Amino acid sequence: MSREIVLALDAMGGDQAPGIVLKGANIARVRYPDLRFVLFGDESAIQPVLKRFKKLASVCTVRHTDETVMSDDKLAVVLRQRRKSSMGLAVDAVGKGDAHGVVSAGNTGALMAFAKIVLKTLPGIDRPAMGSIFPTQRGESVMLDLGANIDCSSANLVQFAIMGEVFARNVLGVNEPTVGMLNIGSEEGKGNVTIRDAAAALRESGLPIKFHGFIEGHDIAAGTVDVVVTDGFAGNIALKTAEGAARLYGGYIRAAFKRSVMSRAGYLLARPALKMLRDRLDPRAYNGAMFLGVNGVAVKSHGGTDHKGFANALGVAADMVGQGINPKIIEELSRMNIEESPEPKRAAV
Repeated sequence: MSREIVLALDAMGGDQAPGIVLKGANIARVRYPDLRFVLFGDESAIQPVLKRFKKLASVCTVRHTDETVMSDDKLAVVLRQRRKSSMGLAVDAVGKGDAHGVVSAGNTGALMAFAKIVLKTLPGIDRPAMGSIFPTQRGESVMLDLGANIDCSSANLVQFAIMGEVFARNVLGVNEPTVGMLNIGSEEGKGNVTIRDAAAALRESGLPIKFHGFIEGHDIAAGTVDVVVTDGFAGNIALKTAEGAARLYGGYIRAAFKRSVMSRAGYLLARPALKMLRDRLDPRAYNGAMFLGVNGVAVKSHGGTDHKGFANALGVAADMVGQGINPKIIEELSRMNIEESPEPKRAAV
């Protein structure tokens, strides 16, 4: 990064806040020396932790508020009664131009709602999408949407493809990202009308996007494409399935090495390789879901992550700001005449 980047942090969001927020910020400030932080939350809870990190304190500003969005708060309650919460004020800071991006480990629906209401959407984007980075056999890919939009139109999917392609090119560093649409088969005739129309629109768009076509579930881990496009319903199921499978295999491996004296000895020999595998699949390394399509940078950290995971979420936000993701998305959209589609009948924010 070559310029100062200010991130607004919801210091009270997450299962272990504010501890993991401040510890994560302390890791991130070393990785990104140009980062500055505005911490929103209960000052009496923040300051005792902040005093332990003098160098972090020198790049932080604390903004006090007594209000906090709880993980089980209903969306209607949040929008009526939590506008002055640590999360709400952090998003407001981006909307007012006091910060370049916001990061929170709090309530996902509340953060998306605040982002849509306060930051609005980018020109040409009907609905923001939640995306995340996935490890694959070939490296990394980005998948979107992961649950922000249950029902999507074909125009929504095309917009997701454009945003994902820009992200992969600028943040993941892929020179010519390939884009695929998650479907029940790779053949052209498979899937519903919406996904077939979206694929046809991408092929005929004239945009410099390498559209691979349809992909299936196993292609996600294989790294068949760099950008996986899907609606939020299928995307969220794919995400949770991958998380569950990783825990299942991890449990099998631990149980296998504890089975006998010989297996424990085998563990000692295999430990370097197992550490490499653990580091490669560590969910903390991929923590930080992006709200692509809002007119500002907003990143959602997993609520149960630790300080290392939160630091990675801060890194995602810093990279998005540093690479100027939103202006590049707008530039790509301007090349294609995408008419605004009707609002889907149902949506989960």
